[in-house]
Amino acid sequence: MPMTRDGDRLRVAVIVGSTRNGRFGPTVAAWFAGRARRRADLEIDVIDLADAALPQTLTDQDEALPAPVVALAPRLAGADAFVVVTPEYNRSFPAPLKNAIDWFHEEWRAKPVAVVSYGNDSGGLFAAAQLREVFAELHAVAIRDGVTLPRYWERFAPDGSWPRANAECDATVKTTLDQLTWWARALREARASYPYAV
Repeated sequence: MPMTRDGDRLRVAVIVGSTRNGRFGPTVAAWFAGRARRRADLEIDVIDLADAALPQTLTDQDEALPAPVVALAPRLAGADAFVVVTPEYNRSFPAPLKNAIDWFHEEWRAKPVAVVSYGNDSGGLFAAAQLREVFAELHAVAIRDGVTLPRYWERFAPDGSWPRANAECDATVKTTLDQLTWWARALREARASYPYAV
């Protein structure tokens, strides 16, 4: 793990993409954020879209932004990288997550995004693939590797904790964070040196 100086840590926003009743997203996000917080080079901010309460109707260009959008914008703008935690619904990602993405533009630009997906047999791969296309349109960099959790409900340990010990899963988290931090540092330096052309 790279050594860091005070003030040189990367800020990573972990976004809980599901808002439905009975959702499992906060459990997955807490687990991933816990692993990420073990790294001295990262500062983690967990953003739960259920708490953000973004409006479902987008404003027109000449209208003032709603208060929940204004409140969330600095947290996204201040992030050097994003981790999107998403379930897979009907081979895609949830509507509230798309709504949240569409409320913002510059906040995503020239920053890396990793996807942590969970679902049935696919583990959310279809949702992750679509998210990569959406973020590419917003000039964000979707990193190659992410975390997929197929049949996530089978990962409970006998004591009821989630997930049970799994060396492969831990290795996947490490690879994802390694790639995310490489891109986050490279793109942060690039943004500081040269304006991004849109």
